[in-house]
Amino acid sequence: MTLLVIIIVLAIIFDFINGFHDAANSIATVVSTKVLTPTQAVIWAAFFNFVAYFIAKFIIGGFGIADTVSKTVDMSFIADPSHVIIAGLVAAITWNLVTWWLGIPSSSSHTLIGGFAGAGIAASGFQAVHAGVIGIIALFIVVAPLIGMVGGNLITLLTLHLIKKTKPNKADRWFKNLQLVSSAFLSIGHGLNDSQKVMGIIAAALIASSHLEELPVWMRMETMADMHDWVPIACFTAIAFGTVCGGWKIMKTMGNRITKITPIEGFCAQTAGSLTLFITEILHVPVSTTHVITGSIIGVGSIKRLSAVRWGVTKDLLVAWILTIPVSAAMAMLFYYGLELFIAR
Repeated sequence: MTLLVIIIVLAIIFDFINGFHDAANSIATVVSTKVLTPTQAVIWAAFFNFVAYFIAKFIIGGFGIADTVSKTVDMSFIADPSHVIIAGLVAAITWNLVTWWLGIPSSSSHTLIGGFAGAGIAASGFQAVHAGVIGIIALFIVVAPLIGMVGGNLITLLTLHLIKKTKPNKADRWFKNLQLVSSAFLSIGHGLNDSQKVMGIIAAALIASSHLEELPVWMRMETMADMHDWVPIACFTAIAFGTVCGGWKIMKTMGNRITKITPIEGFCAQTAGSLTLFITEILHVPVSTTHVITGSIIGVGSIKRLSAVRWGVTKDLLVAWILTIPVSAAMAMLFYYGLELFIAR
C-alpha cells in the first residue's frame, strides 16, 4: 500500500513536470508573435489543458491513450510491479529535469515510455515488454512530426492563397486573434495526449495492486473500464498547474531558434499541431507534443525557403529525440537495480 501511494505521488509529480517542461509547446508562438504576454499565455494554455478532461470524458467518451500506455509492460511477468513503476517514474522525472535545465525540448512522453519499458526489462527481460506497443510508439517518433510538418506546409500554402489580396498589416491583426483559437486547440491536444500517459501508469499500478485486501474501494481497479474519476482529474490538474509554472528556457528554442514566426505562421503551425494531436488521439497512440509542434514549425518555416529553418538547431533536437527512449530505459534499469539492492539490504 505504501509503495502504491509513492507511485501515485511520483506520477503526479511527473505530470506536473511534464506540464512545466512542455508549456512552451502550445504557447511559444503566441508569445514570440506578442499576441499574449508569457503570463497570459501560460494561464490560457493551462485552462485548456484542463478543458481537455471534459472533452475526453464527455465527448470522446474514454481515455484510449491511457489504455495503450498501461499495456507497455506485461505485469504478469513481474514479481513486484511497484518496483518497476517507481524506477520508471524516477528515470523519467530525472531525464525531464535534465533536458529542461539544458533547454532541450525532448519528449516527456517517450521518456516515460522508455523508463517504464527499461525497468520492466531489468525486472524480467524482454518478455515483459509488449514489443508491438513499443514499436508503434517508436514509429510515431518519426510519423508524428512528419504529419505536423506536412500539415504545417499545406495549411500555410492554403492560408497564404486565401489572403493573397489582403494587406499585410490587416492580415497580421486577423491572425493575431486567430492564434488565440489555434493555441487553445493545441493546448487541448496537449492535455488530451500527455495527461493520459500518466493515467496509464497509475492505472497499471492500481490494477497490479488490486489483490491487496487493505486497498480502499476508490483505489480498486480490475481493468481500465474501472477507472475512477479522481485519476484523470488529478492528472489533468497536475499538467495544467505545471503549465502555469511554465518552461521559459524551452520556450525560447521553440519560439524563435528553429525559425522566425509571424502571426500567420504561428496560426498555421498551431493548427497543424492540434490536428495531428487529435488524429493520434483517435488512433490511441501516445505521441510527443514537442515533436509534433516542432515538425509543424519546420513545415511552416520551409514555405519561405528551406534556409529559413535553422537546421543546426533541428539536428540537435533530432538527436535528443532519438536518445530519449534508450537513455530513459538505461536510467530506469539502473534505478531498478539500485532499488532492488537497497530493499535487499
